[in-house]
Amino acid sequence: MIDLQEMSDQMLIQQFVAGNGKSFEILLERYQKKLFSYIFYSVKNKQAAEDIFQETCIKAITSLTEKRYSESGRFLPWVTRIAHNLIIDMYRQEKQLALSTTDNFNFPILNSTKYAENTVEENMVQRQIYDEVRQLINYLPNEQKEIILLRHYGDLSFKEIAEHTNVSINTALGRMRYALINLRRLIKEKNLQLTVSLK
Repeated sequence: MIDLQEMSDQMLIQQFVAGNGKSFEILLERYQKKLFSYIFYSVKNKQAAEDIFQETCIKAITSLTEKRYSESGRFLPWVTRIAHNLIIDMYRQEKQLALSTTDNFNFPILNSTKYAENTVEENMVQRQIYDEVRQLINYLPNEQKEIILLRHYGDLSFKEIAEHTNVSINTALGRMRYALINLRRLIKEKNLQLTVSLK
C-alpha cells in the first residue's frame, strides 16, 4: 500500500473524497506555507490572514466533500483561487459595512472596530446583543458549542482546538462550519439584529 505522504495531490484528493480525512491534512501540510504567505502578503494582517486561511480550508473541504473539485492535479492553484475570492469578499465587506472582517466567518457581533468608540448607550445595547448571542450558543450541540467558545472566546487557533478536543483539524473545521450555520439560523428565528444604530 502506498504511503499517503508519497501520493500525488490528485490521489490524496481521491482518498479524502473516499473518506480518508488524513489525506487532506497531508495536502494542507504540503501547501500551507505557500498558501498562507499568499494570503498574508495580500491582506498585510496576521490575524486576518489566519482567519482567511481557515475559511479557505473550510471551503476547500466543503467543495471536495460535495465533489465540486474538477482541477485534476492542480490543487494549489485551485485552493489559492478560493483564498483570493475570500480576500476580495473581505475588502468588499469592509467597504460596505465599515466593519472589521477579520473574523473568519464574518460574524460582526464578535469583531467590529466601531465598538471601541461607542457611546455609553451604544455599548449597553451592544452588550445586550452580545449576551443574547452568548445565550443562543447554549442551544447548540455540545461539540459545536465547545468549538465556538474555544475559537471566539478562548481565541484558540484551529490547530490548538483540534489538539484540545483530541480531533483532527478537518473535524474541528467541520464542527465550526455547522455551529455557525446553526447559530445564524437561531439568530434569524429570534430576529436578533447584530448591528444597532442609535443615531
